[in-house]
Amino acid sequence: MSTALQALSEEASACTRCGLAAGRTTVVFGSGSATAALMFVGEGPGAREDEQGVPFVGRSGQLLDSLLAEELGMDRSDCYIANVVKCRPPDNRDPLPDEIAACRPYLKRQLELVDPTVVVTLGNFSSKLLLGTDVGITKLRGQVYRFGDPERHLVPTFHPAAALRGGAEVLDRMRADLSHAGQLVEAG
Repeated sequence: MSTALQALSEEASACTRCGLAAGRTTVVFGSGSATAALMFVGEGPGAREDEQGVPFVGRSGQLLDSLLAEELGMDRSDCYIANVVKCRPPDNRDPLPDEIAACRPYLKRQLELVDPTVVVTLGNFSSKLLLGTDVGITKLRGQVYRFGDPERHLVPTFHPAAALRGGAEVLDRMRADLSHAGQLVEAG
């Protein structure tokens, strides 16, 4: 991890900007390569992530790891993985607008420091936040969007938990989205 990313992680570990801080075990800042061309952004940590301090380590993370290997020939250490909120919402509820707003500066800075070529948003919350839209993931996915300064490619796809619940059709769409992201990374 770069020095600047490490300093930001340490700052986040002491954060009390929203009510989620009171119920967390660990701040789940992010993991992976600080110079990754590919960055994944999910919603927020679950119970396992809160215990271990690492994003996507539960069932959804296991699926993401498999998809990374199968579709992109990558390991999670080759990319960077973060979430919209850094603390676990109680009972895995959706993050609230004030919680998202409190964590947004951390995610913005992570994007600046890692400086990926391609960002894959996993699910509604990260897709809506980074694209500044109210349109849901089902309508957003399957396309590539340009966003940010410097301009990056954003590929929205389903959250791995949706693929676990939704079966083969959702998983196939997710595979196609990740394959497309991989092509964009290769193209530079």
